[in-house]
Amino acid sequence: MEHNDISVGLDIGTTKIVAMIGRRNEYGKIELLGTGKAKSLGVHRGVVNNITQTIQSIQMAVDEAIAVSGIKITEAVVGIAGQHIRSLQHSDYITRPNSEEVISDEDLEKLEKQVYKLVMLPGEEIIHVLPQEFKVDGQAEITEPVGMYGGRLEANFHVVVGQVSSIRNIGRCIKSAGLNLAGITLEPLASAEAVLSTEEKEAGVALIDIGGGTTDLAIFKNGIIRHTAVVPFGGNVITDDIKEGCSIIEKQAELLKTKFGSAWPGENKENEIVSIPGLRGRDPKEITLKNLSKIINARVIEIVEQVFLEIKNYGYEESKKKLIAGIVLTGGGAQLKHIKQLVEYITGMDTRIGYPNENLAGDSDESLSSPQYATAVGLLMNGLNKIEKAKLQEQQIENESLQEEENAVKEEIKEIPKKSIFEKWGDKFRDFLDNAE
Repeated sequence: MEHNDISVGLDIGTTKIVAMIGRRNEYGKIELLGTGKAKSLGVHRGVVNNITQTIQSIQMAVDEAIAVSGIKITEAVVGIAGQHIRSLQHSDYITRPNSEEVISDEDLEKLEKQVYKLVMLPGEEIIHVLPQEFKVDGQAEITEPVGMYGGRLEANFHVVVGQVSSIRNIGRCIKSAGLNLAGITLEPLASAEAVLSTEEKEAGVALIDIGGGTTDLAIFKNGIIRHTAVVPFGGNVITDDIKEGCSIIEKQAELLKTKFGSAWPGENKENEIVSIPGLRGRDPKEITLKNLSKIINARVIEIVEQVFLEIKNYGYEESKKKLIAGIVLTGGGAQLKHIKQLVEYITGMDTRIGYPNENLAGDSDESLSSPQYATAVGLLMNGLNKIEKAKLQEQQIENESLQEEENAVKEEIKEIPKKSIFEKWGDKFRDFLDNAE
């Protein structure tokens, strides 16, 4: 087993921390070698607020993944979310010194690095610079400029920005847990990698990832990321509402939500009742499923409406920005009963639940193809893509140096003076006389 083909995705969520070790099989699918899961104790609404507890939770998840796979891991690709994340659009250009040479990957890198130097608000840092469309010498709507001739290379970028302190805190937790940070990725982008098809991204789609502490949004159109946003509410707020509304403890509220909860109150009858054991010998509590659904429904409507407002701000109703593929729901919150129907009712858009199983090898554990693992699978895919890209670049450099060596040898051969035919015969005649003596 080649360990340099293996990557690790680490999803530091508000409710759980998941470490996923995997590699690609011969069919290009993800083969999961080990998965570890731990309760997340030091994260609130996607942001680390207790370093010590977060380090312990990361170590538990990583140790479990190592125990299952038998592979020692040294680095991981980590997801980032939280209400401090914001995105903006930016245009930039470079003037190439020689327009007679074709545009290369180096030119694109130079343009991207230039965007990273943008001056942000105090305490902010650029996380991602994602190119959208390019312009070469004024010619617009170019998606792949490499190989073209041109003097001025211009591009529109989707820039994702986050708080320096939050990014550093994640880095500190990873380092203290004995790992190196292989990369940091915005969580909705990782989830999109795991659950969206190329056709959906082309047609126009909004991915809504309902996590424990945040609800993340990523909008794609014509295969390009158009908008990202993080709404600071998730499944935990629903649990809190049930806890308060039914006067029960959090553990019971979470259990009620997952076992009996529904986002659509109309389906429950008044006489459907669930009994909750009382605390310390107190009488058990009886809760009607109708009331439970009403509590859940009110909060889910609020979350969906906030996300829908973000989609409307993007301007999806314009024909140019129309999202033909509608909405894809993923994350733990997508497992809530009847949430698909409620989202369709509020937004009037086609909706489906996104499962990461399309990218997983056939023999993978069925429980890991649940929407709640979409981000972890996406982060793992991201890590594997980085490894493949690095290998490709190494191969390219190797090929270039071999070519240079070959050319140098050819030049040397050219420089060796060629003897005339008379000189060759003269040499042969001298040899003959020497032998005759």
